[in-house]
Amino acid sequence: MEKLQLKATVRDLKAQNPSQIRSAGNIPAVLYGHNIANLHLILNQNEFEKVLRKAGENTIVEVVTDDGKPHNVLINDVQKHYLTSKPDHADFYEVSMTEKLTAPVPLEFVGESNAVKAMGGTLVKQITEVEVECLPADLPHNIEVDISLLKTFEDSILVKDLKVPANVEIITEAEELVSKVSAPRDVEAELAEPVVEDISKVEGAAEDKPEEAVAEGEEEKK
Repeated sequence: MEKLQLKATVRDLKAQNPSQIRSAGNIPAVLYGHNIANLHLILNQNEFEKVLRKAGENTIVEVVTDDGKPHNVLINDVQKHYLTSKPDHADFYEVSMTEKLTAPVPLEFVGESNAVKAMGGTLVKQITEVEVECLPADLPHNIEVDISLLKTFEDSILVKDLKVPANVEIITEAEELVSKVSAPRDVEAELAEPVVEDISKVEGAAEDKPEEAVAEGEEEKK
Protein backbone atom coordinates (compact mmCIF):
# COMPACT_ATOMS: atom_id res chain seq x y z
CA MET A 1 0.00 0.00 0.00
CA GLU A 2 1.21 3.50 -0.80
CA LYS A 3 2.69 5.58 1.97
CA LEU A 4 0.17 8.12 3.21
CA GLN A 5 1.51 11.49 4.24
CA LEU A 6 -0.01 14.68 5.61
CA LYS A 7 1.64 18.05 6.05
CA ALA A 8 0.75 19.96 9.22
CA THR A 9 1.54 23.29 10.80
CA VAL A 10 2.11 23.58 14.53
CA ARG A 11 -0.68 25.74 15.89
CA ASP A 12 -0.27 28.80 18.12
CA LEU A 13 -3.15 28.32 20.57
CA LYS A 14 -3.18 31.98 21.59
CA ALA A 15 -3.12 33.46 18.10
CA GLN A 16 -5.23 30.98 16.11
CA ASN A 17 -8.72 30.03 17.24
CA PRO A 18 -10.72 27.16 15.66
CA SER A 19 -13.14 29.47 13.81
CA GLN A 20 -10.32 31.32 12.07
CA ILE A 21 -8.65 28.03 11.16
CA ARG A 22 -11.83 26.56 9.63
CA SER A 23 -12.73 29.73 7.75
CA ALA A 24 -9.36 29.46 6.00
CA GLY A 25 -10.18 25.96 4.71
CA ASN A 26 -8.24 24.14 7.41
CA ILE A 27 -9.06 22.12 10.51
CA PRO A 28 -7.47 21.96 13.98
CA ALA A 29 -5.97 18.69 15.18
CA VAL A 30 -4.15 17.31 18.18
CA LEU A 31 -1.37 14.73 18.14
CA TYR A 32 -0.57 12.70 21.26
CA GLY A 33 0.97 9.39 22.22
CA HIS A 34 2.93 7.42 24.79
CA ASN A 35 5.72 9.47 26.39
CA ILE A 36 5.35 12.41 23.98
CA ALA A 37 4.06 15.92 24.54
CA ASN A 38 0.77 16.85 22.89
CA LEU A 39 1.07 18.77 19.64
CA HIS A 40 -1.67 21.11 18.42
CA LEU A 41 -1.76 21.21 14.64
CA ILE A 42 -3.44 22.76 11.63
CA LEU A 43 -4.29 20.62 8.58
CA ASN A 44 -5.63 21.43 5.15
CA GLN A 45 -9.20 20.08 5.23
CA ASN A 46 -9.25 18.77 1.64
CA GLU A 47 -5.91 16.98 2.02
CA PHE A 48 -7.03 15.43 5.29
CA GLU A 49 -10.26 14.14 3.73
CA LYS A 50 -8.30 12.47 0.91
CA VAL A 51 -6.03 10.68 3.39
CA LEU A 52 -8.95 9.73 5.64
CA ARG A 53 -10.76 8.03 2.75
CA LYS A 54 -7.69 5.90 2.02
CA ALA A 55 -6.49 5.25 5.55
CA GLY A 56 -9.59 4.99 7.69
CA GLU A 57 -8.63 4.58 11.31
CA ASN A 58 -6.36 1.54 11.02
CA THR A 59 -3.58 2.58 8.63
CA ILE A 60 -0.37 4.33 9.58
CA VAL A 61 -0.17 7.91 8.30
CA GLU A 62 3.00 9.98 8.35
CA VAL A 63 2.25 13.48 9.62
CA VAL A 64 5.09 15.87 8.80
CA THR A 65 5.14 19.07 10.83
CA ASP A 66 6.55 22.35 9.52
CA ASP A 67 9.86 21.70 11.30
CA GLY A 68 10.32 18.69 8.97
CA LYS A 69 9.82 16.09 11.70
CA PRO A 70 7.76 12.99 10.68
CA HIS A 71 5.26 11.41 13.09
CA ASN A 72 3.84 7.94 12.47
CA VAL A 73 0.23 8.08 13.61
CA LEU A 74 -3.15 6.43 13.53
CA ILE A 75 -6.23 8.60 12.97
CA ASN A 76 -7.76 8.03 16.37
CA ASP A 77 -10.87 10.17 16.15
CA VAL A 78 -12.57 12.54 13.71
CA GLN A 79 -15.22 15.07 14.63
CA LYS A 80 -17.56 16.19 11.86
CA HIS A 81 -19.70 19.27 11.31
CA TYR A 82 -23.29 18.56 12.30
CA LEU A 83 -24.68 19.99 9.04
CA THR A 84 -22.09 19.26 6.35
CA SER A 85 -20.60 16.05 7.87
CA LYS A 86 -17.19 17.37 6.83
CA PRO A 87 -14.30 16.79 9.27
CA ASP A 88 -13.71 19.76 11.51
CA HIS A 89 -11.28 18.26 14.06
CA ALA A 90 -8.93 15.27 14.16
CA ASP A 91 -7.07 13.34 16.84
CA PHE A 92 -3.84 11.52 15.95
CA TYR A 93 -2.20 8.85 18.08
CA GLU A 94 1.56 8.56 17.52
CA VAL A 95 2.85 4.99 17.61
CA SER A 96 6.27 3.47 18.13
CA MET A 97 7.23 1.48 15.04
CA THR A 98 9.15 -0.98 17.24
CA GLU A 99 6.31 -1.75 19.69
CA LYS A 100 3.27 -3.91 18.99
CA LEU A 101 -0.14 -2.29 19.10
CA THR A 102 -3.73 -3.47 19.13
CA ALA A 103 -6.21 -2.00 16.67
CA PRO A 104 -9.54 -2.83 15.01
CA VAL A 105 -9.31 -3.96 11.39
CA PRO A 106 -12.40 -3.97 9.13
CA LEU A 107 -13.50 -7.15 7.37
CA GLU A 108 -13.97 -7.16 3.60
CA PHE A 109 -16.46 -9.77 2.38
CA VAL A 110 -15.41 -11.18 -0.99
CA GLY A 111 -16.47 -14.02 -3.28
CA GLU A 112 -19.88 -15.53 -3.94
CA SER A 113 -21.87 -17.85 -1.71
CA ASN A 114 -23.74 -20.77 -3.27
CA ALA A 115 -26.21 -20.67 -0.40
CA VAL A 116 -27.10 -17.12 -1.41
CA LYS A 117 -26.92 -17.37 -5.20
CA ALA A 118 -28.45 -20.82 -5.80
CA MET A 119 -30.50 -21.38 -2.66
CA GLY A 120 -31.95 -17.91 -2.11
CA GLY A 121 -30.47 -17.40 1.34
CA THR A 122 -29.53 -14.12 3.00
CA LEU A 123 -25.93 -13.34 3.93
CA VAL A 124 -25.59 -12.53 7.62
CA LYS A 125 -22.55 -10.44 8.64
CA GLN A 126 -22.36 -10.99 12.37
CA ILE A 127 -19.29 -8.78 12.85
CA THR A 128 -17.59 -6.29 10.53
CA GLU A 129 -14.19 -5.90 12.24
CA VAL A 130 -11.76 -7.80 14.44
CA GLU A 131 -9.09 -6.72 16.91
CA VAL A 132 -5.51 -7.53 15.95
CA GLU A 133 -2.06 -7.20 17.52
CA CYS A 134 1.06 -6.53 15.49
CA LEU A 135 3.80 -4.02 14.77
CA PRO A 136 2.49 -0.79 13.21
CA ALA A 137 4.18 -1.48 9.88
CA ASP A 138 2.37 -4.84 9.65
CA LEU A 139 -1.11 -3.50 10.44
CA PRO A 140 -3.42 -4.70 7.63
CA HIS A 141 -5.81 -2.24 6.01
CA ASN A 142 -8.50 -4.93 5.97
CA ILE A 143 -8.98 -8.69 6.30
CA GLU A 144 -10.79 -10.61 3.58
CA VAL A 145 -13.66 -12.97 4.37
CA ASP A 146 -14.20 -15.51 1.56
CA ILE A 147 -17.95 -16.14 1.57
CA SER A 148 -17.63 -18.80 -1.15
CA LEU A 149 -17.06 -21.14 1.82
CA LEU A 150 -20.74 -20.71 2.66
CA LYS A 151 -22.14 -23.42 0.38
CA THR A 152 -25.12 -24.47 2.52
CA PHE A 153 -27.22 -23.04 5.34
CA GLU A 154 -25.26 -25.22 7.78
CA ASP A 155 -21.92 -23.60 6.89
CA SER A 156 -20.45 -20.73 8.89
CA ILE A 157 -17.26 -18.71 9.08
CA LEU A 158 -15.69 -18.13 12.49
CA VAL A 159 -12.92 -15.76 13.52
CA LYS A 160 -10.50 -18.70 13.63
CA ASP A 161 -11.16 -19.29 9.90
CA LEU A 162 -9.83 -15.86 8.87
CA LYS A 163 -6.50 -15.75 7.04
CA VAL A 164 -3.93 -13.19 8.18
CA PRO A 165 -0.13 -12.89 7.75
CA ALA A 166 2.03 -14.75 10.27
CA ASN A 167 3.16 -11.49 11.86
CA VAL A 168 -0.44 -10.46 12.64
CA GLU A 169 -2.38 -12.01 15.53
CA ILE A 170 -6.15 -11.79 15.78
CA ILE A 171 -7.09 -11.35 19.43
CA THR A 172 -10.87 -11.40 18.97
CA GLU A 173 -12.38 -14.62 20.38
CA ALA A 174 -11.58 -17.44 17.94
CA GLU A 175 -15.02 -19.06 18.12
CA GLU A 176 -16.94 -15.84 17.45
CA LEU A 177 -19.24 -16.03 14.43
CA VAL A 178 -18.24 -13.87 11.47
CA SER A 179 -20.78 -14.83 8.83
CA LYS A 180 -23.39 -17.39 7.80
CA VAL A 181 -26.34 -17.63 5.41
CA SER A 182 -29.88 -17.77 6.75
CA ALA A 183 -32.46 -19.81 4.85
CA PRO A 184 -35.31 -17.98 3.12
CA ARG A 185 -38.66 -17.96 4.92
CA ASP A 186 -41.23 -20.45 3.59
CA VAL A 187 -44.22 -18.09 3.69
CA GLU A 188 -46.61 -20.58 2.10
CA ALA A 189 -45.79 -23.24 4.69
CA GLU A 190 -46.24 -20.73 7.50
CA LEU A 191 -49.67 -19.72 6.15
CA ALA A 192 -50.70 -23.37 5.76
CA GLU A 193 -50.07 -24.16 9.41
CA PRO A 194 -53.35 -24.52 11.38
CA VAL A 195 -54.06 -21.77 13.86
CA VAL A 196 -54.69 -23.18 17.34
CA GLU A 197 -56.60 -20.81 19.58
CA ASP A 198 -56.25 -21.01 23.32
CA ILE A 199 -59.72 -20.17 24.70
CA SER A 200 -58.69 -20.85 28.27
CA LYS A 201 -57.81 -17.17 28.66
CA VAL A 202 -61.07 -15.88 27.25
CA GLU A 203 -63.09 -14.06 29.89
CA GLY A 204 -66.11 -16.10 30.93
CA ALA A 205 -64.76 -19.44 29.73
CA ALA A 206 -65.92 -22.33 31.91
CA GLU A 207 -62.31 -23.33 32.60
CA ASP A 208 -61.76 -20.00 34.40
CA LYS A 209 -64.86 -20.29 36.64
CA PRO A 210 -64.44 -21.47 40.20
CA GLU A 211 -65.75 -24.97 40.87
CA GLU A 212 -68.46 -23.52 43.15
CA ALA A 213 -69.82 -21.29 40.36
CA VAL A 214 -69.99 -24.24 37.94
CA ALA A 215 -71.84 -26.32 40.51
CA GLU A 216 -74.36 -23.54 41.16
CA GLY A 217 -75.06 -23.27 37.44
CA GLU A 218 -75.80 -26.95 37.18
CA GLU A 219 -78.20 -26.77 40.16
CA GLU A 220 -80.14 -23.95 38.49
CA LYS A 221 -80.61 -26.07 35.36
CA LYS A 222 -82.20 -28.80 37.50
